[in-house]
Amino acid sequence: MKLKSILFVLFFGVINQGIAQNFNLKQIVKMARDNSLVSLQAQNRKENNYWIYKTFQSNYKPQLTVSGSLPDFNRTISPITLPDGRDVFINRSLASSDVSVLMNQNVALTGGTVFIGSQLQRIDILEGSGEGVSYAANPLIIGFNQPIFGFNSFKWDKKIAPLRYQESIRRYSEDLERVSQTAADLFFDLLLAQISLEISQKNLSNNDTIYKIAEGRYQLGKIAENDLIQLELNSLSSQQQVARARLDLETSSLNLNAYIGRPGNEFISLAIPDEIPNFNIEIETAIAQAQNNREEYLSYQRRKLEAEREVAQAKGESGVDVNLSGSFGLASQADALGNLYGATQDQQRIRLGLSVPILDWGRQKAIRRTAEANKELVNNTVAQEEINFRQEILTLIKQFDILRTQVITAKKADELGQRRYDIAQNRYLVAKISITDLNLALQEKDQKKQQYLQSLREFWNAYYLIRRLTLYDFESSSSLMSE
Repeated sequence: MKLKSILFVLFFGVINQGIAQNFNLKQIVKMARDNSLVSLQAQNRKENNYWIYKTFQSNYKPQLTVSGSLPDFNRTISPITLPDGRDVFINRSLASSDVSVLMNQNVALTGGTVFIGSQLQRIDILEGSGEGVSYAANPLIIGFNQPIFGFNSFKWDKKIAPLRYQESIRRYSEDLERVSQTAADLFFDLLLAQISLEISQKNLSNNDTIYKIAEGRYQLGKIAENDLIQLELNSLSSQQQVARARLDLETSSLNLNAYIGRPGNEFISLAIPDEIPNFNIEIETAIAQAQNNREEYLSYQRRKLEAEREVAQAKGESGVDVNLSGSFGLASQADALGNLYGATQDQQRIRLGLSVPILDWGRQKAIRRTAEANKELVNNTVAQEEINFRQEILTLIKQFDILRTQVITAKKADELGQRRYDIAQNRYLVAKISITDLNLALQEKDQKKQQYLQSLREFWNAYYLIRRLTLYDFESSSSLMSE
């Protein structure tokens, strides 16, 4: 390949890529956590769950409502009973107005509700018998409604809803660590593409130089035509590798930019993250942190409570249903508003409702047994998942030390592969080795470089995976839980 062709390829790459901005792995991860759409979606979910929990909390606080109709006009033909006992129809026209204030309070301990309120009513008879204005009032009403043997949903919701909210907080922290892991993966996609392009461009330059030297040797009869053809094939192959590497680079660059929230046409130059952090991970510490921080571990407790809730609900809704309600208050009526509250009388009401199933063809029994069987299934499933939970962390930590050693070994192999190729290239130039030996050295050099980068990728993938599975930064000995 001619020198001007090499310059054209390099110049075309600069024009395509623009001025590169240099970033390391941690900078890319931070940009993804701050700007990626996935991170913003996680933030939206966290906020949504916060307001869901606030809604739940409001169920256990007094609810004050004001309601009324001002006015309710009605003109109709209505039946009335005369003093002599006869029923007749008359034209009536009336307007009624009412306003009431009511405060309700759910009682989680008993599953009932209590209330206190006040009501005022006015009726204007505009046409018909008894024309005039009358008022009625309940200055004070206090009451309650209490299931006796029924299912207490308030009690169970108060146990389960806080767990769901805590899960959402932990899920957000895990989502951010998952963003970090994905960003690291895309980082290495682009890094490998960049290194592959650099290697292929350098190989193209070296093969072109060697080919030119071989042409001179061939003309002097010092090498066979077969070797010259092989060198030309190497040069053509290098051109194809450069083209493929350039396409991979552009694709990987677009993917990474899109994920971290940068314009797709901005070229990023990445630094090899070859400074491996040196810290030890105690297995029991990692498992303890995972149990304290992970959403999944908290969900075990919540799922078992939900299964117990279903059993309690099945039992509470399948037996005798008794409901006790009562109210006490003051009432009065008058023809003038000023006289309404002068003389009041008390009023009371007590009601005991009863429902007893007699014949249901085993339906309630089946519902109870289904809930109990599901509870056992959930408990056994959770027990197995807890074992898997611990085993996953234990296996990963054991692999982590191996991956760190693998990086050190691969880096040394990469350096030796480069040295071997440099020596082989110099020896070929002085006709000490064959073209076959040179090609083997070239392939091994590229292979060792790829293996080193792949070992770095596996190490950093494990690094961010450990952070996600434990929500703990062992490098700085700090929690990764977000507020």
